Amino acid sequence: MAENRSELRLKCMTILYQMIVYDKAHISYDPDDVIMGVSKVDNEYIKEIVYGVLTYKNELDKLANKYLDGWTIDRLGNTDMAILRMGIFELLYTDTPDVVAINEAVELAKKYSDDSVRKMINGVLDKIYHEKVQ
Repeated sequence: MAENRSELRLKCMTILYQMIVYDKAHISYDPDDVIMGVSKVDNEYIKEIVYGVLTYKNELDKLANKYLDGWTIDRLGNTDMAILRMGIFELLYTDTPDVVAINEAVELAKKYSDDSVRKMINGVLDKIYHEKVQ
Protein backbone atom coordinates (compact mmCIF):
# COMPACT_ATOMS: atom_id res chain seq x y z
CA MET A 1 0.00 0.00 0.00
CA ALA A 2 1.33 3.44 -0.92
CA GLU A 3 2.18 5.69 1.98
CA ASN A 4 0.82 9.20 2.17
CA ARG A 5 3.07 12.24 2.39
CA SER A 6 2.63 12.56 6.16
CA GLU A 7 3.87 8.99 6.63
CA LEU A 8 6.77 9.67 4.27
CA ARG A 9 7.66 12.83 6.21
CA LEU A 10 7.84 10.78 9.40
CA LYS A 11 10.32 8.47 7.67
CA CYS A 12 12.32 11.49 6.46
CA MET A 13 12.41 12.84 10.01
CA THR A 14 13.64 9.47 11.30
CA ILE A 15 16.34 9.25 8.61
CA LEU A 16 17.52 12.82 9.25
CA TYR A 17 17.51 12.16 13.00
CA GLN A 18 19.75 9.13 12.50
CA MET A 19 22.13 11.12 10.32
CA ILE A 20 22.36 13.85 12.97
CA VAL A 21 23.23 11.21 15.58
CA TYR A 22 25.89 9.71 13.29
CA ASP A 23 27.33 13.17 12.54
CA LYS A 24 27.54 14.09 16.23
CA ALA A 25 29.25 10.76 16.99
CA HIS A 26 31.60 11.20 13.99
CA ILE A 27 30.34 7.97 12.45
CA SER A 28 30.53 7.81 8.68
CA TYR A 29 27.51 6.55 6.77
CA ASP A 30 26.09 6.22 3.30
CA PRO A 31 22.85 8.22 3.07
CA ASP A 32 21.31 5.55 0.82
CA ASP A 33 21.97 2.89 3.48
CA VAL A 34 20.28 4.99 6.16
CA ILE A 35 17.33 5.66 3.84
CA MET A 36 16.93 1.97 3.01
CA GLY A 37 17.20 1.06 6.71
CA VAL A 38 14.08 3.13 7.41
CA SER A 39 12.21 2.93 4.11
CA LYS A 40 12.40 -0.54 2.67
CA VAL A 41 11.22 0.71 -0.71
CA ASP A 42 12.91 3.16 -3.05
CA ASN A 43 10.94 6.38 -2.78
CA GLU A 44 11.75 9.54 -4.75
CA TYR A 45 9.99 11.86 -2.29
CA ILE A 46 12.08 10.58 0.62
CA LYS A 47 15.26 10.94 -1.41
CA GLU A 48 14.30 14.47 -2.49
CA ILE A 49 13.76 15.59 1.10
CA VAL A 50 16.74 13.79 2.66
CA TYR A 51 19.26 14.71 -0.03
CA GLY A 52 17.84 18.23 -0.20
CA VAL A 53 18.34 18.75 3.53
CA LEU A 54 21.86 17.32 3.30
CA THR A 55 22.69 19.52 0.30
CA TYR A 56 21.32 22.75 1.77
CA LYS A 57 22.06 22.03 5.45
CA ASN A 58 24.27 25.10 5.95
CA GLU A 59 21.74 27.42 4.31
CA LEU A 60 18.87 25.86 6.27
CA ASP A 61 20.75 26.23 9.56
CA LYS A 62 21.71 29.83 8.78
CA LEU A 63 18.09 30.70 8.07
CA ALA A 64 16.87 28.86 11.19
CA ASN A 65 19.42 30.69 13.34
CA LYS A 66 18.28 34.02 11.90
CA TYR A 67 14.80 33.43 13.36
CA LEU A 68 15.49 31.33 16.46
CA ASP A 69 15.16 34.06 19.04
CA GLY A 70 18.07 33.70 21.45
CA TRP A 71 18.80 30.16 20.26
CA THR A 72 20.75 28.38 17.55
CA ILE A 73 19.65 25.24 15.76
CA ASP A 74 22.47 23.19 17.27
CA ARG A 75 20.92 23.73 20.72
CA LEU A 76 17.73 21.96 19.64
CA GLY A 77 17.23 18.26 20.19
CA ASN A 78 18.05 15.95 17.30
CA THR A 79 14.39 15.33 16.47
CA ASP A 80 13.58 19.04 16.60
CA MET A 81 16.57 19.82 14.39
CA ALA A 82 15.43 17.24 11.83
CA ILE A 83 11.86 18.60 11.78
CA LEU A 84 12.97 22.22 11.43
CA ARG A 85 15.48 21.53 8.66
CA MET A 86 12.95 19.42 6.80
CA GLY A 87 10.25 22.10 7.18
CA ILE A 88 12.50 24.88 5.93
CA PHE A 89 13.70 22.79 3.01
CA GLU A 90 10.18 21.84 2.00
CA LEU A 91 9.01 25.44 2.33
CA LEU A 92 11.80 26.87 0.18
CA TYR A 93 12.89 24.18 -2.25
CA THR A 94 9.86 22.05 -3.13
CA ASP A 95 6.53 22.64 -4.80
CA THR A 96 4.66 21.66 -1.64
CA PRO A 97 2.15 24.41 -0.82
CA ASP A 98 3.59 26.66 1.89
CA VAL A 99 0.72 26.11 4.32
CA VAL A 100 1.10 22.33 3.96
CA ALA A 101 4.87 22.42 4.53
CA ILE A 102 4.41 24.47 7.71
CA ASN A 103 1.46 22.44 8.96
CA GLU A 104 3.19 19.10 8.42
CA ALA A 105 6.29 20.24 10.33
CA VAL A 106 4.13 21.52 13.18
CA GLU A 107 2.18 18.25 13.26
CA LEU A 108 5.43 16.28 13.58
CA ALA A 109 6.55 18.66 16.32
CA LYS A 110 3.24 18.14 18.16
CA LYS A 111 3.96 14.40 18.29
CA TYR A 112 7.72 14.36 18.83
CA SER A 113 8.69 17.67 20.48
CA ASP A 114 7.56 19.51 23.55
CA ASP A 115 5.12 22.39 23.28
CA SER A 116 7.68 25.18 23.55
CA VAL A 117 9.77 23.69 20.73
CA ARG A 118 6.65 23.17 18.61
CA LYS A 119 5.87 26.87 19.01
CA MET A 120 9.47 27.76 18.17
CA ILE A 121 9.38 25.63 14.98
CA ASN A 122 6.05 27.15 13.97
CA GLY A 123 7.38 30.68 14.59
CA VAL A 124 10.55 30.13 12.56
CA LEU A 125 8.67 28.61 9.62
CA ASP A 126 6.08 31.41 9.75
CA LYS A 127 8.82 34.07 9.63
CA ILE A 128 10.55 32.32 6.74
CA TYR A 129 7.23 32.06 4.91
CA HIS A 130 6.57 35.80 5.34
CA GLU A 131 10.09 36.64 4.18
CA LYS A 132 9.59 34.39 1.16
CA VAL A 133 6.30 35.98 0.06
CA GLN A 134 7.52 39.58 0.38
